[in-house]
Amino acid sequence: MEPLRLNGLIAATYTPMLDSGRINTDQVTVLTEGLLSQGISGLYVCGSTGEGVSMSTQERKDVASSFVNATARRVPVLVQVGHNSITESCALAAHAQEVGADAVSATCPSYFKIDSVDVLLATMAKIAASAPESPFYYYHIPALTGSSLDMVEFLQRAGDAIPNLAGLKYTAPTLHEFQMCRSVDNGRYDVVWGLDEMLLSALAVGAEAGIGSTYNIAAGLYCRVIDSFAAGDLNEARRCQLLSVQMIREMAAFPFHAAMKEVLRMQGIDCGHCRLPHPRLSSEQTAELRERLHSIGFFEWAQTGP
Repeated sequence: MEPLRLNGLIAATYTPMLDSGRINTDQVTVLTEGLLSQGISGLYVCGSTGEGVSMSTQERKDVASSFVNATARRVPVLVQVGHNSITESCALAAHAQEVGADAVSATCPSYFKIDSVDVLLATMAKIAASAPESPFYYYHIPALTGSSLDMVEFLQRAGDAIPNLAGLKYTAPTLHEFQMCRSVDNGRYDVVWGLDEMLLSALAVGAEAGIGSTYNIAAGLYCRVIDSFAAGDLNEARRCQLLSVQMIREMAAFPFHAAMKEVLRMQGIDCGHCRLPHPRLSSEQTAELRERLHSIGFFEWAQTGP
């Protein structure tokens, strides 16, 4: 297994869908090319953003294959395989490795909650073992899984249990734990930040990569955050991060992922609508969303940076 260390912006990709609700794999290439042209350095497929949990196993396999083929090895593709059925997770992990994904990632089951590190290790070990030649990232997102276990302890104990563990996708605001996770075993694990509106904070404690939804629509802004921070221009980095916070606040006035797909459509990439239980935006809501984004200059700076 080749070591993997992510860097820059990893877009948590949306899954293109037709009005009928079917997966629109033909649009995957259009989305991929649009993201790569904006400076995205990796794709995270079938995660929360991509509605992986709302798709059948076959659909998830089709989506994973489509993104792997569309990138043609230009950037890493991580496939999220978490499922309430561990059997299905294992099948998805094996498929991701088979089609050439660069890494496998998984949330923990969320219906029956995992309440101990022992059980989490056993569960992730079984999924990771189904793709033994692929780097594995545990997807820590307690707001959705209901599992807020100690990630430092998880990493400290994971070396023997999960030989191919590469790191974490860390989607929680507990920045102090994120920093501690990055220090485990002299920085052995690739711990990737997962909250877009706190990217600058994560950079300050050593983050090298972020995985996020709004990188789909505002990669230029986030590249400016990273570049300004690296250049020591903290005032500019803070200014750009504040624009991100304002953008997200405006979109959070609506069903978020439905709003994101509408913004992608405004930018010329039609990914259709979300599946239930995500609602669709009405035409009135879409018009209000556009006006709110216009009011903060979004369409001037989102893709090219302010």
